Order: sequence, then C-alpha cells, then structure tokens
Amino acid sequence: MSRTDASRHVPDMTGMDRPALARALLGWFASAGRDLPWRRTYDPYHVLVSEVMLQQTQMERVVPYFQRWVERFPDLESLSRASEDEVLRLWEGLGYYSRGRALLAAAGVLVREHGGAVPNDRDALLALPGVGPYTAGAVRSVAFNLPEPAVDANVERVLARLTNLELPARDPRAKEFLRETARGLIPEGRARDFNQALMELGALVCLPRTPRCRECPLVFFCVARSLGVAENRPLAGPPKEVVRLQMASGLLLRRGRLYIQKRRPDDVWPGLWEFPGGVLEEGESPEQALAREFREEVELNVRPLAPVVQVRYSYTRYRVTMHAFYCADTEGMAAEPRLNEAVDGRFVTPEELSGYAFPAGHRRVIAFILEDPRLAEYLARS
Repeated sequence: MSRTDASRHVPDMTGMDRPALARALLGWFASAGRDLPWRRTYDPYHVLVSEVMLQQTQMERVVPYFQRWVERFPDLESLSRASEDEVLRLWEGLGYYSRGRALLAAAGVLVREHGGAVPNDRDALLALPGVGPYTAGAVRSVAFNLPEPAVDANVERVLARLTNLELPARDPRAKEFLRETARGLIPEGRARDFNQALMELGALVCLPRTPRCRECPLVFFCVARSLGVAENRPLAGPPKEVVRLQMASGLLLRRGRLYIQKRRPDDVWPGLWEFPGGVLEEGESPEQALAREFREEVELNVRPLAPVVQVRYSYTRYRVTMHAFYCADTEGMAAEPRLNEAVDGRFVTPEELSGYAFPAGHRRVIAFILEDPRLAEYLARS
C-alpha cells in the first residue's frame, strides 16, 4: 500500500482488506461514537445545519449553537422567514458568519423549490448557497445513507496515515486520491455509520500532533504507523502567512447612549454591528488612529476619554490587537454621523447591545464595559 517507486504520487490500495477494515471501524464506532443531537433522528435539516456549523469549527463549540438554532428555527419554513439580523445574532461567536447567511439563503431556496425539504440529489444540494462537495457528500451519506464520500480534515488525516500518503493533503492529486479511497472503503448499506466513524476516529483518536495509536481500531491496517511516521502524515504544505494588525476602536458616548454601526455587505463581517475604528497607519498611536477613523467613517470629531480594554483575536490569517477607548464629541461638536463605511448607524443603550450581532472582538469589549463601573459615570456626563 505504500509508494513503490519515485514516480508514484499516491499509494497502491490493492492489498487492503477493506471488509475487515470496515468491520473494525464500525465496531469501534458502535461503542465510542459520541451522542450528538443530530444523530438522534438524522433529520436532513438537522444534518445540513450541523454540517454547515462544523465547517472550520470544533464539535464542542457547535453543539450548543446547534441546539439554540433548532429551538429557534425547528424547520426550514421558520428559518426562511427569519431576518438576517436575527440569524447573525444567533450565530454570534461561532465565526465565519457567511455560513449563517448561506443557511438563511438556502432555506429560502428549499422552501420555494423543494417544498421545504432537504433533497438527496447531489446536484440539487450543490446548487444551495454555502454547500460544497464535502457538505453535499456529508448530507447525502449521513442524512440519507447514500454511498457518498465525505472527506473533511479529520478524514484526510486518517486516510493519509492509513495509506501513508506522501503528498500534502491540499495537493489536488491527494484530494482526488483521498476522495476515491473514501468512496471505495464504504461498505454496502453502511455509508452513514462508516463516514461518521472515519470523522469520529480523526476527532478522538487519530489526532493531528499526538495520535493515540494504541487506542486505534485500525492500528494493524495503518501503513504510516507500521513505518513509524504516523505523526508526520499528512505531509505539511507551505506555511500560511500570518498578518499581525494593531487596531483602534471607539465607544462614542452621547446622551447616555453608545454609537454602533452596521458593516456593508461587501466588507469583512458583512451585516454585523461594530464600534467605529480601523487599522493603525505607520507612525500612528491608537488615539490618533481612533480620531482619524471617526473622521473618515462618520465625519465626526472625537476625543478619547479613557482606554477601555485591549482585546486580541484572530480571523483567517490575521492576528489582531484592538485598542478600545471611551470617547466623546469634541467640545461644541455633536453632528449626526454620516455613514461613509456602513449601511446603518444608531445610538443605543448598553442594555440594547445584546440585541445586535457583533464580531467576536467587539463582543468581548461589550462584555468588559458591562462590568466596568466607569461606564455609568461617562454615560451620565455625556
């Protein structure tokens, strides 16, 4: 099963005892599989929601979001009637907000074109917003028990070790090999359990840095383990560039309220609310950047009153340090904000902030100010 010559890019699978492998994996899954809410019924709508939420997000974080979601939107019809603001508020903290908007858009399509049901047809699934080959395969196999591969990062890792794949998982040749290997391993009539078992094995046992090989039901099938290279599979690709940013953000206080604005549809975090601010330019202090950003974004002259808190967060390849300040209009200036970088803006009370969806960094600022005794003092003086 390992590569036999320098010209071969992918392993030879002809010697693998596939029925024995499937029996070992399914036996393990029957006792070790986690009790997850969407596994209790395999309702296609629940499976679709869970798979979209699980894109680039760990299971432990997804479960409480899933439970809140299906409580508020028990079916596609109720979801299709929701507003984007409500969906984003419910999604807040899960990250990658385009997934929530895609689910809302998909619900509209499914209600209009499929009678409010999730179809099992691959092309129909791929036509839905936010659904790619992996999600379509997962829905078809998990919800409908159809023999479709579902290769996520966990499955890539399991199969790369199992076969000793000597290519980075992101390589197109590797992706094709892994997809076809996964398809060929599915035992007849057991796609649902087998695909979930592969995912579960990657999540619980075949871990990225420290695989628990002694606990693995496939240890005797694993070529990388037999060669002593399991921890080095899959091969790492080129490192991703990390960009570090310093940002300033201002909580403008006026007549007992704070100013917030809604991001544009074509911007980062579209549709979410924020406190105005932006990236520090070369040579700027956070206070200078704050004043400049307010002039550019809302044409207001403001002055910092006091630092609030520094928060650090990440998104995609960015590592951000955000400096938040309480701020006030420059004396004699109390004009209405002009929306140069947003689609809506308003002054709200601290209590009303919970009704709006914010990016994670801003929500952490809000959590801080709601416990900050200075806030009431500054609001009273505003």
